[in-house]
Amino acid sequence: MKISTIDTRHGTDNQYSFSHGNCLPYTGVPFGMNFFAPQTTNQKGSWWFHPQDHTFQGFRITHQPSPWMGDFSQFVLLPINGALSENNLFHAQSSYRPEESTFNPACLEITSCRYQITSQLIPSMYGGILSLSGMKENGGLALSLPGRYKLKKLDETTVLGQIINYAGCEDEQFTFYFVLKFESPLTAIEGAPEGEDGFVILRFSGGSTQEIRLGTSFISEDQAQLNLSREMGWEKTDYLKHAQTAWEEYLSKIEITHHDKEQVATFYHCLYRTFLFPQTFYEWDEENKPIHYDTFNKCVREGVFYTNNGFWDTFRTVYPLYSLIATDKYGEMLEGYLNSYKETGFLPKWLSPDERGMMPGTLIDAVIADAAVKGIRPDLMPEFLSAMKKGATDQSEHANYGRRGTYDYLSHGYVPNTHHESVNHTLDYCYSDFCIYQVGAILNDNTVAEYRTQAKNYVNIFDKESGFMRAKDTEGNFSVNFDSHRWGTDYAEGSAWQSSYAVYHDFAGLIEAHGGKEKYQTKLVELCNQKPLYHTGGYGFEIHEMSEMASIEFGQVALSNQPSFHLPYLFNYLGKPEMAQPMIKQLMTQCFSASPQGYPGDEDNGSMSGWFIFSSLGFYPVTAGSGEYVIGIPLFDKATLHLSNGETLTISSSPNCVQQQFVHEIKRNDSSYTSLFFSHEDLLQGGTIEYQLGVVPNPREYTEEELPFSLK
Repeated sequence: MKISTIDTRHGTDNQYSFSHGNCLPYTGVPFGMNFFAPQTTNQKGSWWFHPQDHTFQGFRITHQPSPWMGDFSQFVLLPINGALSENNLFHAQSSYRPEESTFNPACLEITSCRYQITSQLIPSMYGGILSLSGMKENGGLALSLPGRYKLKKLDETTVLGQIINYAGCEDEQFTFYFVLKFESPLTAIEGAPEGEDGFVILRFSGGSTQEIRLGTSFISEDQAQLNLSREMGWEKTDYLKHAQTAWEEYLSKIEITHHDKEQVATFYHCLYRTFLFPQTFYEWDEENKPIHYDTFNKCVREGVFYTNNGFWDTFRTVYPLYSLIATDKYGEMLEGYLNSYKETGFLPKWLSPDERGMMPGTLIDAVIADAAVKGIRPDLMPEFLSAMKKGATDQSEHANYGRRGTYDYLSHGYVPNTHHESVNHTLDYCYSDFCIYQVGAILNDNTVAEYRTQAKNYVNIFDKESGFMRAKDTEGNFSVNFDSHRWGTDYAEGSAWQSSYAVYHDFAGLIEAHGGKEKYQTKLVELCNQKPLYHTGGYGFEIHEMSEMASIEFGQVALSNQPSFHLPYLFNYLGKPEMAQPMIKQLMTQCFSASPQGYPGDEDNGSMSGWFIFSSLGFYPVTAGSGEYVIGIPLFDKATLHLSNGETLTISSSPNCVQQQFVHEIKRNDSSYTSLFFSHEDLLQGGTIEYQLGVVPNPREYTEEELPFSLK
């Protein structure tokens, strides 16, 4: 895939354009320290861009992983011509035509209708270049600077700046530094050079074309200048080549051949999304050693660091994808997360820029276990095991760090309902205990046997009569007035229907708890074949996940949010994949689109994109930390994966029409394949997987060895 040769205008049918539905059009480099996006409004908080808006307020430098987390270290650059009636963003904004603009991972290009300036922004890891045409003698660059800021003119073509704004941070003085290097001399600075929530215009002389270079840093002004100095020898074409090459390296990891271009477009947009987050949060000092700013201890540290990641979301799909096609980057990220542990005393849960303490559990444990069983960074695993054990036994006094209700969990064998979202905390801790056991087993650590036992604690909150996981009080009694459709209170972003199957490591045990396969199947069918009902419950109002579930007719399979991602694959654990395959295919084709429909819900840090990528390839990592991928049904005629170890895996399916809703037969390297999962070790060998699809199911009996992983 060549980014440099494709048409990326918004609104075209180009398969690699990323003007996709309900997601921000981030321009940057993969895992970049900064992203850029057009800002269309400053009146809606974190929702500052909408694809149907025709207002252009400028290029926003952003570090926002999700509107729910908010942005930090952000400001806006808007090229203008002429004087303004008032110096503020409202009086400076212009209209623009999205359909005539370029939205590309490696480049943004927008023409402002008011000023008739065509602006092209090309990013780099630590800055970028803004190329302007249509400038007039009284032209300039307006800066909208929310929060506390300071600007100073270093010389006739250089401005240094710093800004303090963040959605949440341990350091209230956490500062973002930047340097702007103009091609032409500055003639005036209009507006206060220091203050709060400012609007400053940097006027410059010269001709109708201008180039402005940007360097940034989270460490210091000197580091920002150093980062820029390393690019001063680049021409605009060099910036573009570097950005394109970086994206091509990742987007070419999987090659898709398919008869439906719309579905191919959806795939590549999803693949692009999986390489945005986490973001790089380290830089290179004068000796080319990695350094980063430690916001917890408020000092500069050696080593790599990554931020903007919620492991409750990403453990499910993103890191298992990296384990196949981006192993080296996965390993470096792990090193950064271990640095976070060393600096704070607990493994991170939701970094942005530091620990936000969002969502239940400590599901970075699954990211670590998945790496461990796949042989990624074994040198880090002894330290990680110690960190995981600490998180499972020590309860931090700071609510953002570690497990919540740790001591209650250890005492009762479950988290009681005195803690918010207690059911999900309990289930996530059971899974994390399994992950600790997996890492310990690989390290031959005999002290982890207790965690294998604790991984079964989910049975302590299972109500066999109702077939749901339910909250208990400290006396062991189930909460009264139970309502299976009530969201919140005991459950995180769902009801008992979505939350009662989060036993990723032991579905055989869950089937047994239900009373056998027949009763379990009846419950799964009931989950799927009912109305998408919900009661606002503990939230007290309708949250967007409820609205999104209700908007599609897939019963309680709320693919709009992460807890439901694995639900369609649960029929495989009954040995009945034919009950899953039509649903998986319909979810892929009905709920995802490169059109404005976009995604069925929140695309958090690439997690929902990862669901589509895996599902479209024909397998899905239900249990991160097991080294297995549960087989579904492929979407594409052919997919070629260039694996990190240098091997090539080719997946094909035929006949592949809308009426082929079932997998009739699978061949692995020309031999019949009968298991309902692939192992990571097997996939790394490369070779071929051939799916023969059919219009009717082909059920058969499966042996225990052919069923996916469960804790034996």
